[in-house]
Amino acid sequence: MAPSTQFEVSQPPSDVISAVVFAPDNTNRLLVSSWDRNVYLYEIAEGTEDATLVNKFEHRAPILDVCFGANGNEAYTAGLDCSVKRIDLSTGEQTVLSTHEKPVRCVVYSPQHSMLISASWDHTLHVHNTSAPNSTPITISLPGKPHALAASPSKVVVAMTARLVHIYDLPTLASALASPDPASVTIAPWQQRESSLKFLTRAVACMPNDAGYATSSIEGRVAVEWFEDTAESQARKYAFKCHRQTAPEEEGGGDVVYPVNALTFHPVYGTFASGGGDGTVALWDAEAKRRMRQYQKFPDSVAALAFSNNGKYLAIGVCRGFETDMEDFNSEGRTKVFIRELGEMEAKGKGPK
Repeated sequence: MAPSTQFEVSQPPSDVISAVVFAPDNTNRLLVSSWDRNVYLYEIAEGTEDATLVNKFEHRAPILDVCFGANGNEAYTAGLDCSVKRIDLSTGEQTVLSTHEKPVRCVVYSPQHSMLISASWDHTLHVHNTSAPNSTPITISLPGKPHALAASPSKVVVAMTARLVHIYDLPTLASALASPDPASVTIAPWQQRESSLKFLTRAVACMPNDAGYATSSIEGRVAVEWFEDTAESQARKYAFKCHRQTAPEEEGGGDVVYPVNALTFHPVYGTFASGGGDGTVALWDAEAKRRMRQYQKFPDSVAALAFSNNGKYLAIGVCRGFETDMEDFNSEGRTKVFIRELGEMEAKGKGPK
């Protein structure tokens, strides 16, 4: 059994990391977006502890999210300049797909439907047909400000302020895009839910088997829920505390609670990783409802996580957070990207207790 290894990427971003993501068709290809207005493309050298910076793609404003498209040569970004852009990673060409009225917080691509969905702080989703990039996207109004977005093979989950969660059916969205006049189609959520978490949602991730999703909050908690709207299925949902540290007795004791900034599901085993403001990454078995392991503490807050398409690698974006309400915030020189090559059975759940 191959042991796990971990290494730090050279030439990381110079400011806060907003997202890390692996290519859908290339285990060794990684994108990192940052508030330094760049998207970084890295290639992990097979059999070595090294990742090379292949290119970086400058934008006009900080980038709040990035995702790959249909393959490892195209990417989509969400910008603070309100734009949704496509990047041809081979040529560096950037194309604006749509423009929101306020900054774009998230983008997610559905390979099953050749569809890109963007979520903006203007309280809207834009649904883009990437097979016809010049077409006008469908606009869906939201009842709250979106903070997290994730897609499964058949659903897209939007987590908003006021504990609002809307779930949309991707085949329904695809049918609307294929209609003669997509802009005239009224699209309602497949489900509307109230978050199981009482505080603001920081991240959402969907299970690879299309069964449900996990959300995390600023108050050191994670919730796991299932899509199926039956009493039996909904009875399975649960939430738990994590990413907390015991405060010194001289400071009154109790827990120091950190935000859970990142979630990602393992594509093979269905377990998931969480990363928090406490600088730790934990691996969880969603079915067994238990923590499998917690990795060593990183030097700063864990801002972003992603497994590679085959689950071999875990990318970890680390940078200064705002947990201590720091003035004169500066992350330069402290932003790091780590790559962990997992052992063969490292992320495999052990089943119920």
